[in-house]
Amino acid sequence: MEEFSVKKANHFKILTVLAVAASLSLGAYMYSAKDITLSIDDEKEEITTYANTVEDFLEMEGITLDKAAYINVPLDANLENNMHIIIKTPKTYLLTMGDKQHEIVSVHKKVKDILKDLGIELDELDYTKPGLDDEAALGGEIQIFRVKEEIEEIEKVIPHESITKKSNEMDIGVTKVVQEGKDGLKKIKIKKVFENGELISEEIVDEEIVKESIPKITKKGTRNVITSSRGKTRYRKVITMVATAYDNSYESTGKRPGDKYHGITASGTKARVGAVAVDPRIIPLGTKLYVESLDNTKDYGFCVAEDTGGAIKGNKIDLFFNTAREVRNFGRRKVKVYILD
Repeated sequence: MEEFSVKKANHFKILTVLAVAASLSLGAYMYSAKDITLSIDDEKEEITTYANTVEDFLEMEGITLDKAAYINVPLDANLENNMHIIIKTPKTYLLTMGDKQHEIVSVHKKVKDILKDLGIELDELDYTKPGLDDEAALGGEIQIFRVKEEIEEIEKVIPHESITKKSNEMDIGVTKVVQEGKDGLKKIKIKKVFENGELISEEIVDEEIVKESIPKITKKGTRNVITSSRGKTRYRKVITMVATAYDNSYESTGKRPGDKYHGITASGTKARVGAVAVDPRIIPLGTKLYVESLDNTKDYGFCVAEDTGGAIKGNKIDLFFNTAREVRNFGRRKVKVYILD
């Protein structure tokens, strides 16, 4: 009876040891379980795992990483309870700058993060579409605008004005420049803005006059009245001409007394003092005139354009005198010819 009791007691001890061992094994197994937070492209999931390393964990979860993917912890790191594993998968975008386009890959969504990931820096004036703080659409386009400003300085001529002043001290139709005009000069600063090498705007930012312009001043005669022994006579035009003299002699006309048309003008009138020869293209026949001397001698006075002459072309006038002596004395001189109203 005593022997049976001993055997029974020993059997109980063995069962107790096995129970304790099983309990300890289950506790160790339960102790190795870890709670992991997994974020893939901002989608979170809470997972309990018994994996030892990050790589084991991903393999157990059937997750394969792209070589361009981002993970916040090394693959050979030991898993820890409450560990947060962040994975960002690569995304494709179209990067455009000017007329150049490239397909790029980045794990980021915000434009500024994508550019930083690519090592692209922007200058102060550069900008993007979408904006730096915006998210780019998956597979969408990101445009970079490189902005450059240049200041160009040019010189520009300031054209002088032309001023005409009326003067009653000068004959009508007569003009005289009393002050020569001179152009001025100014310097202009222009801001030019370029986007990706293309000019998009120009703006004048400064102007400086370095030389003032000087106006051209011309006096224009308005006087249309001459004063003679007959009083005041109105005229509509005055022309400075070269005057010569002729008479009825053969030396002047090539005709002798008795010849046909001797002493007769081209108008069919009698040649006489007061009948003068002109170029009809300048002064039509029949025009009433007044011839004024410019050398302080006596004026020829009132006359009528009635004759022509082979040598009388342009601004020339031939004045009739009665004698060859008067013709010789007159010679050749400048006169003012007033075309009367």
